[in-house]
Amino acid sequence: MARSLKLKAVGTNFSLKDHIYEVLKDAITGMNIYDADADLKLEERKMAEQLGISRTPIREALARLEQEGFVDIQPRKGIFIKRKSLEEVLEMITVWAALESMAARLSTEHASDDEISSLRRMVADYTKNEAREHMDEYSEANIRFHRRILELSKCSMLHSIADGLFLHMRAIRARAMAEADRVSLSVDDHMHIIDALEKRDGNLASKLVREHTMRLHAHIRKNWHEFTDLAADGGEQGTPPSKSKRKSTG
Repeated sequence: MARSLKLKAVGTNFSLKDHIYEVLKDAITGMNIYDADADLKLEERKMAEQLGISRTPIREALARLEQEGFVDIQPRKGIFIKRKSLEEVLEMITVWAALESMAARLSTEHASDDEISSLRRMVADYTKNEAREHMDEYSEANIRFHRRILELSKCSMLHSIADGLFLHMRAIRARAMAEADRVSLSVDDHMHIIDALEKRDGNLASKLVREHTMRLHAHIRKNWHEFTDLAADGGEQGTPPSKSKRKSTG
């Protein structure tokens, strides 16, 4: 059975337009859109019924999400959650690597000892075996780890830019984490990054964070066909494979 978007009914004590936008964005970015069973087609009527509201704020939110690259509105065909091409994914990872490596450097200068220790406490919750056994939980913990480094930079603009980019990468990161033995590599990398941060070695922390993220870049470049093979029915669900997808296996 195809996996579709899950929405919760909303109340009325807030700005409805903005809230609906956040609800839809959270649901989309939290969904594994590269899963073979992912239902990428969105129906205004169904979403309005789930949320208990009219279609107008749904349309407004979807228009905003299209501008931000989360959905694709195709006249006479429908509205679809947008999968990224290989080129788009690799570019996003490259930019993310640059931003987070700078955040790591800034964290060595501005974060308190206790704030840096909070990263070690996050990692301590998972041994390598526990991380493998609780993949979904570890995937979320991994996301929190990287976002925490951004916070510790104390640079709000850097944090904001990277956070927006990260939303587009979330499904890819979660999907890649479940492949090969990337969990063990992830846990090891995180511990080395924390060691560098605790030593206040900005150059090393920056280098380790960048290398960690660029390993994801290399992994996805090498294994993109596995993503596109599982999502090969994209046209059936509204997002036909792009040219970049068709040539990425070469």
